Amino acid sequence: MDKIAMLNEILAAQPGDAFARYGLAMEHASQGNVDTSLAEFSRLLAEHPDYTAGYFMAAQTLAKAGRTDEAKQRLHEGIASARATGNAHALSEMQAMLDELE
Repeated sequence: MDKIAMLNEILAAQPGDAFARYGLAMEHASQGNVDTSLAEFSRLLAEHPDYTAGYFMAAQTLAKAGRTDEAKQRLHEGIASARATGNAHALSEMQAMLDELE
């Protein structure tokens, strides 16, 4: 069974599993399925707005696809999430990426 099928099976049994949803988004991104990956990141962040890594990886996926304005928006959202959750490391990484994109 491939990773996408395995993660979909987990999510079928546990639709609220944030880690599996994140993994599915990442796997789609690694296979070049940008739109599907971004849809999974969007669902993850809608259901788990404090899942800070999701913002950063969604922004990276957007930036790689040349969608800079959308990447910057995700970074702004992620920076707000990182501040709210006290995640200084993620905040620093996202701010550095945002600085590079601007």
